[in-house]
Parts: sequence; C-alpha cells; structure tokens
Amino acid sequence: MNRSLSLRNQPVVIAILVILTLLTIVASLGLGYSSVSFGRIIPTFLGHGTFKEDFILFSVRMPRIAITLLAGMALALSGAILQGVTRNDLADPGIVGINAGAGVGVAAFFLTSPIEPGSFVYLIPLSAFAGAFLTACLIYAFAYSRKSGLHPVRLVLVGIGFSMALSGVMVVITSSADRNKVDFIAKWLAGNIWGTDWPFVWALLPWLIVLFPIALYKSRTLNLLALNESVAIGSGVPVTKERGILLITAVALAASAVSVTGGISFVGLMAPHIAKALVGPRFQAFVPVSVLIGGWLLLLADTIGRNVADPSGLAAGIVIALIGAPYFVYLLLRRL
Repeated sequence: MNRSLSLRNQPVVIAILVILTLLTIVASLGLGYSSVSFGRIIPTFLGHGTFKEDFILFSVRMPRIAITLLAGMALALSGAILQGVTRNDLADPGIVGINAGAGVGVAAFFLTSPIEPGSFVYLIPLSAFAGAFLTACLIYAFAYSRKSGLHPVRLVLVGIGFSMALSGVMVVITSSADRNKVDFIAKWLAGNIWGTDWPFVWALLPWLIVLFPIALYKSRTLNLLALNESVAIGSGVPVTKERGILLITAVALAASAVSVTGGISFVGLMAPHIAKALVGPRFQAFVPVSVLIGGWLLLLADTIGRNVADPSGLAAGIVIALIGAPYFVYLLLRRL
C-alpha cells in the first residue's frame, strides 16, 4: 500500500473506529449486573436520572470505561513502538515480559507499603514503571549482541523466559502475604480491571498526555528503525539514543496502563497488526489507527467479560487472551 493511498484511507478508518467505540461505550453504559435502560442514558446525562441511574453511570460505568479506553490505547501504542524499535512483529509488552516486570513492581509495593488513599493511586503507576523498566533493561542486555545488535527473535525468547521467571518471583513474594492481598494480586494477574474510580483516571491521564505526543513525534525515527540500523544511521539518526528514548516511552506506557488494569497481554500485539493491514506500515498512518483499535478492543473485551458470567464477570485479560493467543500462534507460524 503506497503512501498516498494509506493516508487517504486513514480518515475513513478513523471515523469507523470512532463510531464503533461510541457504540461500544453505549453498550457498556447500559449493560451490566445493574443494568440501565438504554432509553434512560441520555436523560441521565442531561440531569434527569434517578439516584441509582446517576450512581451507576457516573460513579461506576464512566470511570471504568475511561480507564479501559486509555489503557487499551496505551498498550497499543507501546506495542507499536516495541515492534518498530525491535523490528519484530511479535513484540508486545505482555509477551516480552514488560507486563510481568510491572506486575512484580505492583505486587512488591502493594504487599510492603501502607495503603494511603491520597497517594496510593499515584504511586502504583510509579512502582509498575520501576519494575517494568528494570525488566526491560535486563531483557535488552540479554537479547543484545555486539556483533549483530538487537536480534528480534532472541528478544521474544528472552522476554518469554523473563516472564516465566517473574511469575515464579510473584509466587514467592505472595506466598506469605495476607490472603486478601493475595486475592488482589491473583485478580491483577488475570487482567481484572480494578482501578475503576475517577482518581485512577486522573493518575493515568498525565502519563498518556506526556507520552503520546513523544511517540507520535518520533514516527519518522520509528520508520527508519523499523527498516534496519544501517538505514537509520545513514539518515543521521543517533540510534542508541533514540532507541533508548523510545523503549523508555514504550515501557512507561505499558506500565502505567497495566498498573490499573492488571496483566493484560496481546492488545499491543493485535492492534498494530490490524492497523497496518488497514492503512499501511508507515507509523504516521497506522499509529493513530492502532491507538483507537487498542482502546476499542480492551473496552469490548471488558464489556463482554462483565456480562458473560454474573456477578463478578470474566476478567478482560482472559477475554483478550482467548482472542490474542491464537493470533500470536498464527503470526509465529507465519514467520517460520
């Protein structure tokens, strides 16, 4: 797909995705354990709802919808950056171990620190970033070779190995913890959306406001890095510096998202691939589309999960995994 065609298709695709997202938001507002009639949604937003309708929509459903949309967008953008930097179509923050590192950071903080309402929601993303960043540095160090640089396949294999090892670490650090806290960690690992209040939205939003523009500004650099290092160096790109900035951006996006949504994988894998198929491989064209697809996918998964099993529902991470795992196997077989 050439450049003009991909850019010509982009507005149409974006418009369709916005419509799909709005329809899913309406469905998510009305459906659930305590349902709200679809005919009452607009009157409630206009201030004519009952106390129950106001509480369900504004205190329960809306913050959860905002969290899932923002987190899905962050995971999709993180996956797009990782795939460009590593030149690996299989890269995803969940698959390569970054989410597992964030999980260890969250678990260590949650199990060892007192829960103070004023600061807890803001410190959780920081602890997730610390764990994810340390994990990413170790994965990069093991996957990098002085002779051949960063090998894409080795990165995935090392990432999977670290993910399994960190799962063992998680078992060790939770083995002697309070049962209620262990239950929370178990739900977090399953990808159960837990940060469903407005303070978690305000805690997540600043990370995305800062990191989204950085990623979009680096689109040209990502285009060059996605080709190969020689092309990037020949074009005047300081590869080591730019790769470091982009990796930190990807890690921060993933860590901030999973800190409030739990260990969700495959969104960062699927969304960029679908976006590339729709508008082409140029980052300027497919990144905005990928972001919208990621937000819609996670919102759809959460909406389905909340309504297939009453009363607690099915974790969004499990719903995404049911779709994403076969897709990952398909991509892996296609590369062999």
